[in-house]
Amino acid sequence: MKLSVVIVNYNVEHFLEQALASVFKAMRGIDGEVFVVDNRSADHSVEMVRQKFPQVRLIANQENVGFARANNQAIRESSGEYVLLLNPDTLVEEDTFEKCLAFMDATPDAGGLGVKMVNGQGEFLPESKRGIPFPAVAFYKLFGLSKLFPHSRKFGSYHLTYLDNDEIHSVEVLSGAFMLLRRSVLDKIGLLDEDYFMYGEDIDLSYRILKGGYKNYYFPKTRIIHYKGESTKKGSLNYVHVFYKAMQIFAQKHFSKNNAKLFNTLINFAIWFRALLAALKRVVLRLLPPLIDFLLIYVGMFFLARYWDHNVLAARSSGFPGHYYYGVLPIYILVWIVAVAACRGYARPPKLARVSRGIVIGTVALLTVYALLPETLRFSRAVILFGTMWALIAGNLSHTLARLLPGNRPDGSRYGTRRVAVVGSIEEASRVLNLVRMMDTQCEFWSIITIEKPTERDSRVIGDLSQVKDLVALYHINELIFCSRDLPADQIIDRMCDLPADQMEFKIAPEDSMAVIGSGSIFASETPYASLHTVISKENRRRKRWFDILSALALLLLLPFDIWFVKRKGGFVANIFHVLGGRKSWVGLARAHGDGALAQLKPGVLHPADAFKNYDFSDEMLATADQLYARDYTVKTDCVTLWRGFSKLGN
Repeated sequence: MKLSVVIVNYNVEHFLEQALASVFKAMRGIDGEVFVVDNRSADHSVEMVRQKFPQVRLIANQENVGFARANNQAIRESSGEYVLLLNPDTLVEEDTFEKCLAFMDATPDAGGLGVKMVNGQGEFLPESKRGIPFPAVAFYKLFGLSKLFPHSRKFGSYHLTYLDNDEIHSVEVLSGAFMLLRRSVLDKIGLLDEDYFMYGEDIDLSYRILKGGYKNYYFPKTRIIHYKGESTKKGSLNYVHVFYKAMQIFAQKHFSKNNAKLFNTLINFAIWFRALLAALKRVVLRLLPPLIDFLLIYVGMFFLARYWDHNVLAARSSGFPGHYYYGVLPIYILVWIVAVAACRGYARPPKLARVSRGIVIGTVALLTVYALLPETLRFSRAVILFGTMWALIAGNLSHTLARLLPGNRPDGSRYGTRRVAVVGSIEEASRVLNLVRMMDTQCEFWSIITIEKPTERDSRVIGDLSQVKDLVALYHINELIFCSRDLPADQIIDRMCDLPADQMEFKIAPEDSMAVIGSGSIFASETPYASLHTVISKENRRRKRWFDILSALALLLLLPFDIWFVKRKGGFVANIFHVLGGRKSWVGLARAHGDGALAQLKPGVLHPADAFKNYDFSDEMLATADQLYARDYTVKTDCVTLWRGFSKLGN
């Protein structure tokens, strides 16, 4: 057997599904086998592999045994001449294995090989090629010298940034995300060191390959997408600790006693330094919004008080004392800010209703205390009231601007309004478009870019693949979704690399999947949380029932007017009384659920897909709409569905 592919999975079901689909495309014509070792994922990874990829040799561990040990489990059972260690959050090109195996066959001194990796935005990942983290190398990396002098052989030795990213090079360290190994070398140097639970084992193995008399090669003639950190969440402080702990194990194992001690000192300093930076960042991010509000409100209040002082109080031969501007006004503003914070006005994403509620509550508190103060401390009720108006304007303005920042938008996107194009055949792109429309309604523009010139007119089609650059500019598209059924991985990566990553988001829709995968996000109808069914929680059932009663009463009171907007008028009147009597709900599931938790929901006059006008959904898509409704239910969902499906209320 030529090739054994080993993938260790932990809670990344949809990434794993995409990775396996790409692996089997790349395995065509190659005598090989594929292993998946699951470290007791809490999602549906194991069931998905058994159902969709029965040819995979699955090892389902009953505990999380770590990355190194899990890989070794599969390697010991494998029989390929070459072993590929592959991350589940990757996508390989169709000819990746063919090119890599040909290079290894032609290069007998190659013990291991890594490829050019790009992230989910098409940007080159520097860990595609690395050097051994000797103390000096680690020092240059930890203290930023490698970024300041990337072309220096001395300072750029951690990520070998002085080497051309598009040329083949002999390197020191391969990335564990894609590590092609010669079995005869593994037999000689041993498998992965199980002292490493996660991280560091790829550096250790790469170093042992070099010490065994072989070379590691960086091979950029093929590429993979690596959704960096999706299975590990590398931005967390826990990652920093675990990673540097792995580096300490490496130092104790391979460095001299003095060098290991120096290295560990650097590592400990780095851990505390990163922890301090992370803590400071959290404090600054927490304090910045209220500080901005304070300054905005104070500037307006200052000039407002000045005007009142000089134009109103002066006419009465009165005025504010000096400490009013620098002592009393800040106290007023602090009360408003504390009230906004108590109403969760600074939680993400920012919500204007919380801000307004907090300011109103703060004003009530100020006026209540003001009324109890002695006359000498009651300066001006009018300034408080006018200040409230300005605080509402300033607070809502700052929070509106904050909503435009990445990470603060309700849909989690990087842009204020999302303009999406799905790239693929008409059939597959339509399926994906319907899927995404159900999962995310916060979008301004939807369209299809076909892989070939369309033969018939479709209002959703804006052009073909050859025009993608011009179409992106013309329609201001900021998100592309590629259909992997219709586009090979190399073409997807080409398009990602050709378009500006700082202005675009890229996602991939795997074939026959209900997921749309992007860098750092997954739209999916089947997630670990789908079974929670928030719609049937006690609180949500109570809210849903109150919405039904109040809306039914409102429709009954307005019957002489609203009945003319409904198609089946007799059914509309009957449904009002059915809803009031509790026999029906305005919105229910499209499919009956005879058993299980969802069976307790009342039949609906409308169903979730009625929120999407002029769309005919397949049974599969109706089931997806039901899942999303049950999982993500809010009263707002019923409001939107009722409004958009108003004409069908007589059904």
